[in-house]
Amino acid sequence: MTMFLIIAVAIALQIFLTARKLSPFLSLLVVAIPMGLALGMSPQELLKTIDNGVGSTLAGLALVIVLGAILGKVLEESGAAEKIANTLIARFGEKKIQWALLLTGFLVGIPLYFNAGFIILLPLIFSLARRTGLPILYLAIPTVASLSTTHCFLPPHPGPVILVNAFGADMGLTLVYGILMAIPAVVIAGPFLGRRMQHINPPLLDLFASSTDHKELPGTWSSFLIALAPVLLIGVSVFADSLLPEGPVRSALLFLGNPTVALLLSTLLAFWWLGHRRGASLETQTKWLNAAIAGIAVIVLIITAGGVFKQVLVDSGVGAQIAALSEAWQMPPLIFAWLATALLRVMIGSATVAVITAAGIVGPLIATTGASPELMVLAVGAGSVFGSHVNDSAFWMFKEFFNLSMKQTFASWTLMETTISIVGLGGVLLLDQVV
Repeated sequence: MTMFLIIAVAIALQIFLTARKLSPFLSLLVVAIPMGLALGMSPQELLKTIDNGVGSTLAGLALVIVLGAILGKVLEESGAAEKIANTLIARFGEKKIQWALLLTGFLVGIPLYFNAGFIILLPLIFSLARRTGLPILYLAIPTVASLSTTHCFLPPHPGPVILVNAFGADMGLTLVYGILMAIPAVVIAGPFLGRRMQHINPPLLDLFASSTDHKELPGTWSSFLIALAPVLLIGVSVFADSLLPEGPVRSALLFLGNPTVALLLSTLLAFWWLGHRRGASLETQTKWLNAAIAGIAVIVLIITAGGVFKQVLVDSGVGAQIAALSEAWQMPPLIFAWLATALLRVMIGSATVAVITAAGIVGPLIATTGASPELMVLAVGAGSVFGSHVNDSAFWMFKEFFNLSMKQTFASWTLMETTISIVGLGGVLLLDQVV
């Protein structure tokens, strides 16, 4: 219990310091270091953990965030983002724009990891907010809820794939059940919650604000194709990985579908097609690039510090303590799987680490209780998004990009993630009665 008390105090201190306007980049580091020492880590272990936390976070996010911001800036400055926004509004109308964003997020979220999908769709959310005057969270929540739901429930995302292999579940059946669960989860956590968050309306950051008066907008097809080029490249690589035999074609498609490579190629295409071909000089395009990087530099640092905080929790053995505690409980296997994963998620912060740890804890229950392997996959997946807070890098991405206070982030992002988790558990239990 001492470990849990230390973590609770550290999280409370982090919330307090951020609420007092200390930069989250500094406060996360200031809190993470004494927390690691209090949890029994030696100074040498703690220094190694800090390096690992920085490296693992930047390796997975830095280039994706930077390239995504540059692509978004080019789309905005060239008028392509405005063209996309105008097209969606004309096709769906402002009253149904949430459903358009929900569908877009769902389609983008199937092939893309959450972080990549989030960065790619940010310019669209900002552009629609400026174009319509609607509150930013009214538009953001349906989009992000779709991305989060596909990330935790649907293969080929890493969490569900890890669990399918660990539990011996059927991939196709897991996908079918996952889609059945994802639909109510994303509707409730998306448009339904988004409408109730309209009062949370912070000032829009000028990350993707255009400094150009667009006299002539790009074409509709070119705007959509360039904006969705990373999605298309990554989607093709997913199918290549599943369907093509080993060989040069498969290797080439997997390389092109790497999120960093896909975003780099899409950014270069945007500079050429939307910049050079439309008369923007190299100097002008360089200004776009510099403005994009400057706008997200602090956000990248905050996310990195969040990665350090998370890594301290992982390396200090919190997962093992929760596993030992969980094994002493007696409850239905699906509820146990969800609750154990939710505890890991709240304490550790990483959904993927929570999933991997939970797989070892609850896997043996399948053989001893006869629980459905596919539903166990989805129960763990639902638990892995419960209660996201300050030890989760996605929490800080959402907070900083949408210019929210801590209170607003808990009332929007954390509530949305928890809703997806609870609705997902309800879906698992309902399917258990049906199948």
